[in-house]
Amino acid sequence: MSIKLDSKIPSGPLEEKWSKHKFDMKLVNPANKRKHTLIVVGTGLAGASASATLAELGYKVKTFCIHESPRRAHSIAAQGGINAAKNYQNDGDSVYRLFYDTIKGGDFRAREGNVYRLAEISPNIIDQCVAQGVPFAREYGGALANRSFGGSQVSRTFYARGQTGQQLLIGAYQAMMRQVGLGTVELHYRREMLDLVVVDGQARGIIVRNLTTGELESHSADAVILATGGYGNVFYFSTNAKMSNVTASWRAHKQGAAFGNPCFTQIHPTCIPYSGDHQSKLTLMSESLRNDGRCWVPKQKGDKRPPEQIPDEDRDYYLERVYPSFGNLAPRDVSSRQAKYRVDEGRGVGPSGVAVYLDFRDAINRVGKAGIEQRYDNLFDMYAKITGDDPYKVPMRIYPAVHYTMGGLWVDYNLMSTIPGLHVLGEANFSDHGANRLGASALMQGLADGYFVIPYTIGHYLAGTSIPKVDANHDAFKAAKAAAQARIDALFAVKGGKTVDDIHRQLGNIMWEKVGMARNKAGLQTAVGEIQKLREEFWQNVRVSGEANNLNPELEKAGRLADFLELGELMATDALERNESCGGHFREEFQTPDNEAQRDDENYCHVSAWEYTGDSSLKGKKSWQLHKESLTFERIKLATRSYK
Repeated sequence: MSIKLDSKIPSGPLEEKWSKHKFDMKLVNPANKRKHTLIVVGTGLAGASASATLAELGYKVKTFCIHESPRRAHSIAAQGGINAAKNYQNDGDSVYRLFYDTIKGGDFRAREGNVYRLAEISPNIIDQCVAQGVPFAREYGGALANRSFGGSQVSRTFYARGQTGQQLLIGAYQAMMRQVGLGTVELHYRREMLDLVVVDGQARGIIVRNLTTGELESHSADAVILATGGYGNVFYFSTNAKMSNVTASWRAHKQGAAFGNPCFTQIHPTCIPYSGDHQSKLTLMSESLRNDGRCWVPKQKGDKRPPEQIPDEDRDYYLERVYPSFGNLAPRDVSSRQAKYRVDEGRGVGPSGVAVYLDFRDAINRVGKAGIEQRYDNLFDMYAKITGDDPYKVPMRIYPAVHYTMGGLWVDYNLMSTIPGLHVLGEANFSDHGANRLGASALMQGLADGYFVIPYTIGHYLAGTSIPKVDANHDAFKAAKAAAQARIDALFAVKGGKTVDDIHRQLGNIMWEKVGMARNKAGLQTAVGEIQKLREEFWQNVRVSGEANNLNPELEKAGRLADFLELGELMATDALERNESCGGHFREEFQTPDNEAQRDDENYCHVSAWEYTGDSSLKGKKSWQLHKESLTFERIKLATRSYK
């Protein structure tokens, strides 16, 4: 049967929805919690916080980590900070302003109810993390420090130098490991989810591969929580860790979970530029650097003088010129496109000409080198080690790169997908950021979902649903395990002449050139055809070396690429269907005379939720059916986004 979308947004005033909903939801009493087993896939901020909190409540939790330690989750790479509406600076912030900035920053393509809840919960996150000992930066008097971030005119971002993600992850990790020590969390290391098991329409377990031994395992539970991050590595080059992938979400999608807004991809404006084919990924430079760094390029095309020899009158501080109100703190999608325009004009800098400057000269003159070191020292050290340049003496060279995916599995207000019992947290779902995520909001969403939302909503599901006893001997588990083994066998059976990385690079090139920072109808149509052909070549000519029953990174990469090759087609299809520009989705045919995004609220003010309708053949052409969840705005008036 075709899926039906029901967002389950509570009735009543916006400010009361979450409180009312918490009271209205059904509860599981403490003794009964011990009778329920929950599976959590992923141990980043969302997964670790959910595991810790649910176990603390009394549930039996089985948690699966793809790494040898949860501390290797990609959340550790987040640098600049976490937003919260504490208003410590007394500069005009509030829960409502954070809600407004997030809706506007997402170009009016997010649900009001979800976003307001996120803003409302945000102050609690900081209290939770401080209680755990997270070493946030502090002012001289001892108060927690804040800095500003793109898309906002207030200082609401809490930070721990350039290591905020690492410190927050350690906090969630220690909370989870306490429960491991108490025996309430059963932690499985080095496991990759290969399939979701659905029994009588309910998510009841998963199939995983032990990445050390190659053994396939079946695990059952009363509900499943996915917290497996985003899918930016479909582009090959991204700021994501190399093990970041879409497989868990994609397996759930093919079992009936709708995929929401797959084309909404965030290009981060401050990354170290691509320098050659020796690279396998790109490196993020925190958006927090734009607090003190100024973006510029030479005014004259072809000006190849060293940056220190170019006087101010020959520099174009383009963000300050185009967006005088926000300047260098314009949101990520806007700032990324402006950098691309400068390079396209022939005014890019560096050896390749595909970069712009991020210059700290004026900030160092204002607060001294020691002041900048206190704020960003580890970031400056990282840049110097990678590039060989000292950013205290010469400007950083930066350029946009794929960073975050706003799309993901569709979930309702309770964070449940279209498969009953399957809940999805953090970047793996689509829910809170619309068409563009504001900087420092990813950590906020992950911890809000794990610490403060899922403990309520999963209890409501368990208390209100009949959940028959099921174990791994059920026929559905046997069938799912056999299907996972068949996919592995099919990969080894190809015995072609191309490596997985060769084909992944080809996919990445198609995605970046035609489904990247700027898109158009002709390019997207071409991309769909090219991805289909590349997928055929993959299944005819990939070479997977090694064995299945052993440690085998090539097999891991091949399985993930097989899913990326299907996801890439869906992303291009989604971008082709959305005939407007909004946030991270920029269609060149739909822009204002001054090159800004031009939304079409009459026809596209909706969430695109795609249902998988393809056959079960490994080599067959896949297809999808589009469902639309209309977005209504009761408190914020739809308006053209302006940061000028």
